[in-house]
Amino acid sequence: MATGRYIVQRDTAAWRLQVRLSFILAIVCAGVGVLNMPGQDLDRAFLAIGMFFCLFASFSVAKTQRDNRDGQVDTSMWVIAVWIAFAAAVLLTGWGLWRMNIEQWQKYYMLVSWLFMVSSTFTLAKTIRDAQEADLLEQRSARARSAAEGDAA
Repeated sequence: MATGRYIVQRDTAAWRLQVRLSFILAIVCAGVGVLNMPGQDLDRAFLAIGMFFCLFASFSVAKTQRDNRDGQVDTSMWVIAVWIAFAAAVLLTGWGLWRMNIEQWQKYYMLVSWLFMVSSTFTLAKTIRDAQEADLLEQRSARARSAAEGDAA
């Protein structure tokens, strides 16, 4: 009986650290921007809610895409709902930022920190999932080796 060999490739510790630090920095920059944004409290609250909505919608899209990578496991309606929520989060947050009565450079700061947050969210989600899949692959490989040794005995 032939046994399969698995090559588990893991991210480096430096990459994992950089991904986590980038995500934390993105959240901090966006949060500081929202807290220090001039204007009305209602505008800042709207922007904060929009940022959280984008954050959670980004994690949902990343997870749904990864879960359905090798074949659809989620219902079509769930996939559609996740993408609609992501689009709504991005469009509504963008609209709120565009209509805020603040200086242009402040809008650009918030835009860049917002996009940095969304991008680093996808990267963090992928890095965490890659580590989980590597762990599962190593466990399967160990079980296969144990079974092969048991059959040989």
